[in-house]
Amino acid sequence: MKITRIETIPEAELLRRFATTRLRGHGQPLIYERARLELVRQVDPATLYPAQRYVLREDHQRLRDLYRLFQGRGIDIFNLEGGLFFWLADPSSPDGEEGPIPLMPPVVELSLEPDGRMIPLINDGMHRVYTAMRLGVGINIVRVHDVPREYPYYAFALEKGWQDVTELDELPDTFVKKFYRDPVQYKALFRDFNAVFEGIQKQRKQTNPASLQA
Repeated sequence: MKITRIETIPEAELLRRFATTRLRGHGQPLIYERARLELVRQVDPATLYPAQRYVLREDHQRLRDLYRLFQGRGIDIFNLEGGLFFWLADPSSPDGEEGPIPLMPPVVELSLEPDGRMIPLINDGMHRVYTAMRLGVGINIVRVHDVPREYPYYAFALEKGWQDVTELDELPDTFVKKFYRDPVQYKALFRDFNAVFEGIQKQRKQTNPASLQA
């Protein structure tokens, strides 16, 4: 991989844009309209709670490679003072580049769970958090306070945290990715970060049982 160019996003702009995040359903409200967002630095990734039951080795390795690649430019991708877009050399593309590719701090909501705990739940950036944890480094996150109680994150935190996360080469058919708060219309509570930073949420293979693939 070869980085051809980088465009940085200041902290204030990063938070302003994330504040415009909408839900996919329920009339698509601005989920963070009355929330408080902050950039929190050097968080121990092991203290953040996953809701997703897997990570893909390919994505994990790509992040490790990017970490080293950006280190050569004096940039720590887990210690961003905002966000960035970058472009990679791609001879097969008409303009010779792949991009822009977004690279932002993970989004972590303070989430009220059924047992009454208020925990830092990973909404976006599962692979970034996992890779930072495997590398033994701290990570900057966008932490969101005061999310409306009627619009919780669409999946529960895993009961055993990172112990319940499996590293996979690919997603098996019928693999249940998350435990959803509303299995009937679980995507209604989905936070549409792609509308804020295009490409930040990857489209994964549908593996849930048929009852959860609507």
